[in-house]
Amino acid sequence: MRSLYPPIEPHAVHRLEVGGGHRIYVEECGNPHGVPVVFLHGGPGSGCKAYHRCFFDPMRYRIILLDQRGAGRSTPRGHLRHNTTAHLVADLERVREVLGIERWLLFGGSWGAALALIYAQTHPERVSGLILRGAFLARKVDVDWFVHDGANRIYPESWERFLAHFGLDEHKHLARALYRRLTGPDELERQRAAREWWLWSSRVTLGDAFIAEANDVPPPGTVDQSRIELHYAVHRYFIREGQILMDCHRIEHLPAILVHGRKDLVCPPESAWTLHRRLPRSELRMLPNAGHISAGEEMIDALVTAADEILLRISPTAA
Repeated sequence: MRSLYPPIEPHAVHRLEVGGGHRIYVEECGNPHGVPVVFLHGGPGSGCKAYHRCFFDPMRYRIILLDQRGAGRSTPRGHLRHNTTAHLVADLERVREVLGIERWLLFGGSWGAALALIYAQTHPERVSGLILRGAFLARKVDVDWFVHDGANRIYPESWERFLAHFGLDEHKHLARALYRRLTGPDELERQRAAREWWLWSSRVTLGDAFIAEANDVPPPGTVDQSRIELHYAVHRYFIREGQILMDCHRIEHLPAILVHGRKDLVCPPESAWTLHRRLPRSELRMLPNAGHISAGEEMIDALVTAADEILLRISPTAA
């Protein structure tokens, strides 16, 4: 069973101006002459964590982590203007050019997997391969599963609590109702809305491992992260319906490893299976006991192994 590589610190940090008042945080770790890999976090809006550096062999990889617009250490936090999927794709190209990278491996989970796919389909010549965890396809059915009809059948008691904070007339369009509150003028209402979203999404993401007390306070930055999450959700992730699957022909030549937890209640396994069937060179690794997050022995083993093994396909001399 593989574990994370030992903790490392960045050897370079960049804060890049990307337009629209945004400045994104970028860090480089590992071997400056290694195989370039970029880590794409989920959310949208969650930001990178220190342990995300540790999925990769620091002797063989040039590891790039970045916080997407409005997320993590990028500024301004929670900013929604000039914050769309097209902007995020352009930001990745800006980072690649500034760092002098010809082609890089994309490693993304959940929304990060969707962003990796959209970037690869836009710039296939700049991608050496993909490792995708908890594949999210950004279809209407994927959003509905989380905030309409799907996950609510697994945790009906948590769903009932969530619904109680909305009027009956809002139940058909919960994401829009939540977005209005998160972007409204009332600071207290924004905090309340973010807390309820945090409680519901944490229950679905973490399952029975998530235990919340009545007076629990969400982590710092929850309002900003929630604003960005709902900003993308209500705008259908700023892409055409079904776009990711329809554009898979543009990247069918790329090696890809898809890692998915059978018990994933955020992005059900059907997403990974459907994507796998559209990508002839992909390998699907379904984990029987794993859920959505990139934690737990089974998931960490699969992701670290995937990062080691794909080197044989994209850079045999580095393997």
